[in-house]
Amino acid sequence: MNPRRHLFTSESVSEGHPDKIADQISDAILDAFLSEEPEAKVACETFVADNLVVIAGEFKTVRKALFDEIQARAAEIARQVLRDIGYRDTETGIDPNSCEVQVRFNHQSIQIHKGITLAGGDIGAGDQGLMFGYACDETPDLMPYPVWLAHRIVQKQAELRKSGAMPWLRPDAKSQVTVAYENGKVAGIENVILSTQIDRDLDPAWVEQEATREIIDPLVPMAQRTSTFKLWVNPAGPFEIGGPNGDTGLTGRKIIVDTYGGSCPHGGGAFSGKDPTKVDRSAAYMARYIAKNLVAAGYAKRCLVQLAYAIGVAEPVSLLIETYGTGTVPDEMLEAMVRGTFKLTPRGIIDSLDLRRPIYRKTAAYGHFGRPEPEFTWERVDQAEKLAQFIA
Repeated sequence: MNPRRHLFTSESVSEGHPDKIADQISDAILDAFLSEEPEAKVACETFVADNLVVIAGEFKTVRKALFDEIQARAAEIARQVLRDIGYRDTETGIDPNSCEVQVRFNHQSIQIHKGITLAGGDIGAGDQGLMFGYACDETPDLMPYPVWLAHRIVQKQAELRKSGAMPWLRPDAKSQVTVAYENGKVAGIENVILSTQIDRDLDPAWVEQEATREIIDPLVPMAQRTSTFKLWVNPAGPFEIGGPNGDTGLTGRKIIVDTYGGSCPHGGGAFSGKDPTKVDRSAAYMARYIAKNLVAAGYAKRCLVQLAYAIGVAEPVSLLIETYGTGTVPDEMLEAMVRGTFKLTPRGIIDSLDLRRPIYRKTAAYGHFGRPEPEFTWERVDQAEKLAQFIA
């Protein structure tokens, strides 16, 4: 634990941010495949810029016609994602009806498919890599407070925009939260930044006043603010040009927003557009599941889990548990408990967390962790009681 007072900052972005548009389109394509064939292999990437959407990837289906069917539907899937986010025309950031959509689908490499198909129906990891999961007791959802609050701010912006309560808000937005810590515990909120796309020709002072009253004040109570608290709303001035019209977007470019806001290491692999045989995604979900259950069981106040895999190999090549001095038992004992409780092969992870369902588009905005969505099985703490019995 860090005994000194320090500041830590995390950020989030809205569903209308260009990178998150790309993530949502990629995961919508994934869901389309899984809806028809739960064992489909999908690796989908999306690029957005101005009035252009490019969707590309590698796919493997048992029913050969499914590849062609989803390829033919891909452009309309992308357009519907844009509409659902709230883009209406080029003035708002991109026109879902007239934008150009290019689709470039390829088949998965035969060598990769053979390499991960093991004897007895088991599957090997879809790639090598290292994945991290994390949990801490700073919030009810066992997430780090800075990223947890940053997500809630942009979620609130979207809620007010979509409900019509603040119709002058537009889809693109970012938030940033700096939290003060003392002796390893949250001591207050030092500053908050909200940059939100808005309609043209609005008075900046009025925008700040309204955003403060309706978004910031309900989420950042006065009692939580430090004596030096500072709020910025659109600090660069009017934010009117947004979405792909203002910046490019690419699948997998917000991996820290997707996870823990920088509070722990990241293995580098993105999630969106990947089916669960890709351990970049599924093992990261399992690592979070393990960490959250260990904290919920009372074994630590802060817990990091690392898993690592070799392509084509089922069992992880390594497992690490780190509790940063907050553990109630040695970390080595926790590692043994984890191996005895959780299934860590790709198939074991997929079956334990029921990952072959079309649930992924919802994950692609506001973080993959710390959200009590019923579909997000990795957020359950159903193993906490079983883990507690190891020491009882």
